Amino acid sequence: GKQRVRVMKRGNFAHSYTPEQTVSYENYIKECYLKAREEDETARELWDKPLIMNITAIYTIPKSYSKKKTIDALAGKLRPLTKPDLDNICKVVCDALNTIAYADDKQIVRLTTEKYYGERPMVIVELKIWHLN
Repeated sequence: GKQRVRVMKRGNFAHSYTPEQTVSYENYIKECYLKAREEDETARELWDKPLIMNITAIYTIPKSYSKKKTIDALAGKLRPLTKPDLDNICKVVCDALNTIAYADDKQIVRLTTEKYYGERPMVIVELKIWHLN
């Protein structure tokens, strides 16, 4: 998730900065997108269109879970109630892809975000052009 901007005071001046962990994760998202875009020529069509973004965050199942809880977690009956919050997941993904996948994140007209448990932790991002049906 996106961390808050930090402020550091030096003498009479305040200096704000984004934590290194957030910068690194945003760069990782950009690299993954650019690699995926190489394989998908339709990605270039997103630049100036209204967009739908679906984000699915997959969390590892805690080792402390029993077999039954693990099965329920994999079946989607149990959902992660851990940090980061959904809004912070959205923020880091939208900011990372801004000016990379689309001209500006104001183009996103529908956004869904969900958290699930799975075998491997990952974030799946789907971008589609919004069409009036």
